Amino acid sequence: MSSNDIQAFLDTHDLLVQAVDGLDSQQLTWKGAPASWSVTEVLAHLADHSIVISFRIRDILAGTTVRLPAFDQDAWVSGQKANDGNVADILTAFAQLLRYNSLLLGRLSAEDWERSAINAKGDTVRITDIVKGFVKHVNTHLNQIERIKRSLAAQSGQEVSSH
Repeated sequence: MSSNDIQAFLDTHDLLVQAVDGLDSQQLTWKGAPASWSVTEVLAHLADHSIVISFRIRDILAGTTVRLPAFDQDAWVSGQKANDGNVADILTAFAQLLRYNSLLLGRLSAEDWERSAINAKGDTVRITDIVKGFVKHVNTHLNQIERIKRSLAAQSGQEVSSH
């Protein structure tokens, strides 16, 4: 893993901030359908995902022999009433988790990056896979945020900024 990979990990926060820039509270909580996520719920999910990967990385470093836990993302989002959350608070927590994890990642040796465990699906995953996968996961949800913004604009006839 390179310092560029860690920087890409850290940069996910700025990308999310840019994606929601200019959206008001109604736009942030708008849902295209009851089962769909709002922008706020997407952000809460990414903060949750950051918590989960934090645990997984530490479990691998601790030499776990059990399968790494999965989580029911929809149940987490609905159970915590994520759409009632404050986007600024969510983004602050996300940024702090990134920063804390980046400090750990910066201490890892090349051998540590290759340490692995078995995930809930039964696949072997390395720490490097988890970090790169997280960045990819955020990018997938950035695309989801853009789709939500386009749907909102189409439904309301208003212009919603895209980044």
